[in-house]
Amino acid sequence: MGYNCLLSHFSYKKLVSKSIIIFCLFCFSGLFAQSQANITGNVKSSENENLIGAGISFDINNQKYSVLSDTLGNFSKDISLGKITITINQLGYLDKTLNIDLVKDTVISIVLEKDISLLKEVIIENDKKNGISTLSGGKLSFNLKELSSLPTVLGATDIIKILQLTPGVQNSGDANGYLYVRGGDPGHNAILYNGTPVYGMSHLLGIFPFYNADHIKEVEFDKSSSNAKYGGRLSSTTLLIPNKKIPTEFTIQGNVGILASQLNFAIPVTEKTGVYISGRKTYIDEIIEPLINSSSQNNDVQNMKYGFSDGNITFVSQISKNNLFAVDAFVSGDKLKINDDNLSLKTRLKWSNFTVSPSVTTALSSKTSMSNAVYFSQYSNDLSMEQATIQFGVSSYVKDFGFTNSFRFWIKNIPVESGLQYVYHDLQPQKVNVENFSSSNNTSQNSMITANEAAIFTTIKPKLTDKLNAELGLRINYYTSGSQSSYLHFQPRLLLNYIANEKFSFYGSYNKQYQYLSLITTSSVGIPTDFWIASSDGIKPQSSDEFAIGSNQNISKNLVSSLGGFYRSMKDLLEYPYGITQFNETTTLKNDLLVGKGKAYGLEFMLRKNNGKFTGWLSYTLSWSDRNFDELNNGKTYFAKYDRRHNLSLVGMYDLNSKWNFGVTQIFSSGNRFTMPTSWYFINNNPVKEYSEYNNAQMPNYIRTDLSANYFFFKTNKKESALNFSIYNTFNIDNPIYVVLDVKVADDKSSVVVKQDKKVLYRILPSISWRFKF
Repeated sequence: MGYNCLLSHFSYKKLVSKSIIIFCLFCFSGLFAQSQANITGNVKSSENENLIGAGISFDINNQKYSVLSDTLGNFSKDISLGKITITINQLGYLDKTLNIDLVKDTVISIVLEKDISLLKEVIIENDKKNGISTLSGGKLSFNLKELSSLPTVLGATDIIKILQLTPGVQNSGDANGYLYVRGGDPGHNAILYNGTPVYGMSHLLGIFPFYNADHIKEVEFDKSSSNAKYGGRLSSTTLLIPNKKIPTEFTIQGNVGILASQLNFAIPVTEKTGVYISGRKTYIDEIIEPLINSSSQNNDVQNMKYGFSDGNITFVSQISKNNLFAVDAFVSGDKLKINDDNLSLKTRLKWSNFTVSPSVTTALSSKTSMSNAVYFSQYSNDLSMEQATIQFGVSSYVKDFGFTNSFRFWIKNIPVESGLQYVYHDLQPQKVNVENFSSSNNTSQNSMITANEAAIFTTIKPKLTDKLNAELGLRINYYTSGSQSSYLHFQPRLLLNYIANEKFSFYGSYNKQYQYLSLITTSSVGIPTDFWIASSDGIKPQSSDEFAIGSNQNISKNLVSSLGGFYRSMKDLLEYPYGITQFNETTTLKNDLLVGKGKAYGLEFMLRKNNGKFTGWLSYTLSWSDRNFDELNNGKTYFAKYDRRHNLSLVGMYDLNSKWNFGVTQIFSSGNRFTMPTSWYFINNNPVKEYSEYNNAQMPNYIRTDLSANYFFFKTNKKESALNFSIYNTFNIDNPIYVVLDVKVADDKSSVVVKQDKKVLYRILPSISWRFKF
């Protein structure tokens, strides 16, 4: 009995001990369970677009954790309870810092603003976004929606024309849709439609917008191509960024005018899939031709017929939580016919573009995201001319098959982007046919070039001190064409930003660039007879070294300014001085292309007003651009064609009330250079021209004033109906596109009278259009 009682007592104590242990375990497990909480959130841009690969770092008790947002902009992390500092950063956006006391599971929503000049954030109470913003290193970002009141012929925002109104970009004049940036040639600029290179020309030689601004969400313009991700050009990089936000409802918007019309559709397919479709078409022949012929005099271009059409499509699908799939495509076609009865000349010219690029963006982990894309891009042109018994034809094309890859990740809270690229180039620079109907003296010529180009790149953005930020990049290119042309080039990029205080920041940069595909211009105006050629058969790649310094100032809450300077040296530049008619059996590109060097330098200034009823900017560039070719100008340095000493642009937009707003652009620039004969003499009774220096003459100063007015029947975020009235060249100023020398010999042949005939393409050009969105 005693034994049983003792045993029972022992069993009771053991049971109590176990109960206490189990109770303690439950208590401690409850404490452990409450020692952490989950933070879930979403990161968006101010345009309500999910930001992929944004870095979110958590700092608690001197311990740091980090994650990346996925393709939906979402993130999630288990963090210890307590006071936490959360820092959110994304390339191209202002960092944001949050301080919270984490006591339970928390959901947060984060909106990042564009990185404007890397100055400390200034909050401005205004619901209107900036039409133009300065990014780090002097780069510019354009919100096209906020620039819709600027004057244009079609009532639609013209991206190229806007770029020409900014510092460092030369106004190219009429009949030219090219960009001339910081003393470079037109082919020195890359235009990337969602990362795909577009080689083509603008519509109607620059008068009409080439890109449908309603299809493009944003434009980023880098005058120095400072990002190592992009290469292959000596001057600028322009990024055209389509809308990648999945549409939630069906919308239609467009523009119906007397010269052209366009339609844009946003179509939701499912909750996670949508498509954007845009198209434009002109009927200019029925409108412009009578205006030109009725107002023209002998010195204007007559009997011109022209038409263009283009289309865009963007397909977006969130195929999974971590994968975003997109397809972007662009197609355009132009036809131009000119009959000159005075010269008995008939000209037919057509050119076209086509690009397509499927891409996938993937969130690999909480710290790494990746994007992959393949693309195809083609540009072609075809010119035929007929005069008397001679028929002449020349055509060319360039095709690219490419692949791009990039990774975004963080190394100790330093953002890094790295990747690789490959492109196969297929070019036909010239295919020439000359037929003489009166004889059997016919000639033909064709040239084909293929090339391979591969690159790896890395860009890191360390914060060196509290006030000093850096952007360090390296691009390594390997290029090969044929059996004897191969190059390996290292291209460093360096950008330093110093933030002095809330009102002032300063930057300095250095960029090394190589260019393997070159645009050869064959005319005095930018017509699409120009062709692309690849480095091969002894033709070296072009190269440049550029240094730039600048500063940005917040003068007040409404006024910001920028001031900077640049110096660029260029080597192995190409010049083709013979024009499109210098063809025979012995003509070859290698023999006819001239190789030289150049330099450009200048000062740039911009003053912007971003808020209030009146907004706009003043832009001024003072620059020099020189060239030196042994075979030209007796080996002496001469002015480049687009060495325009002064470029001044004034842009203004005024919101009168909810119904009316107005826009004005005023442009003044020095005339471009050309070569003028200095004397004439006779050989066998035929006048012969004699030249002194290359590009020794200058066209008249270019002056143009454009006006516009918009009347809104109604305007909300989802609906809009407005009439646009625009006047191009309001004061009807003659801006010649080229000069023809009319030589008249006296009856006794004792003297020669030389008269300059200035050819004008555009005079005053009014237009009206209806813009709508439903």
